[in-house]
Amino acid sequence: MAGRPKIFDEQQAIDKATEVFRAKGYDASSADELLSAMGIGKGSFYHAFKGGKQELYVRSIEQFSEGFIKRLEDQLSKADNEIEWIKTFFLQLSKTPDCDKETGCYLGNALVQLSEKDIEAKHMSAHLLKKLQHIFEKAVKKAQENVQIKNTESAGIIAWHLTNLWNGLHVTRRMENSSEILRSIIELNLKILE
Repeated sequence: MAGRPKIFDEQQAIDKATEVFRAKGYDASSADELLSAMGIGKGSFYHAFKGGKQELYVRSIEQFSEGFIKRLEDQLSKADNEIEWIKTFFLQLSKTPDCDKETGCYLGNALVQLSEKDIEAKHMSAHLLKKLQHIFEKAVKKAQENVQIKNTESAGIIAWHLTNLWNGLHVTRRMENSSEILRSIIELNLKILE
């Protein structure tokens, strides 16, 4: 038996749930809020997301991260100077008071929460961070070859530094909202790209 056909666009429903998770976080997002935002009933929800709220959350992060990574790759490929683009990308994190789609703060915040949930979620978090690291490594390696930066440290290590900075800033922003302090932290860390 094939079961009932889906009567909703799953990707669109996940996007709507993502907005709830972005605004409230995983723990504070109630099932009723999620169902209302997604525009579906409980039966349809549990038919599509057998693992319930946690499965929806994981799929939300996967879908969001795919879009985020694709946007980063597209924007970097169009940048005249990839290193300057990376610097601007990070400096935007000091200016954005709320969770911003372009800087991926939903993803950064979610990875902190998600990695605490279970081992499968922890592996997914690590996989996403490795994708981000790979994007940075490619740009750094190219910049080193073109002598755009003088730092001769391994491109992979520099990329991990940047990935750690991105990840860490999402944690720091929960405690410190001064854009001046955040900017100073970012500028200090970006000296690695000189």
